[in-house]
Amino acid sequence: MYGIKMRMEGVEKVAKMRALVKEELKHIPRGSLAQNFLRNVYAALRMHSLGKKAEKEMTPREVLLESIELTKRSFPDFEPKYDQQFFKV
Repeated sequence: MYGIKMRMEGVEKVAKMRALVKEELKHIPRGSLAQNFLRNVYAALRMHSLGKKAEKEMTPREVLLESIELTKRSFPDFEPKYDQQFFKV
C-alpha cells in the first residue's frame, strides 16, 4: 500500500508541475517554427528544473534565457517573443 501511495504522490507532483509550466507558457506566444521551438525547449527545461533530479533551482526567467540561447543555436536570427514583465527581462 505504501508503494501505491508514493506513486500517487509522484503523479500528483508531476501534474502540478505540468500545470505550472502550462500557465507559464501563456507568456510565450505560439508563432513561427523558431518561436514554437522556443516554447518546446522552455517546457522541457522548466519541467526538468522543477523535478527532483534538477541540479539547481531555476527561476522562470533563468529557464527562458537558457531556452532562448539554445533556440538561437538552431535559429541564429531568431527574435523571441515573450512577456517581458512576467519574466522580468
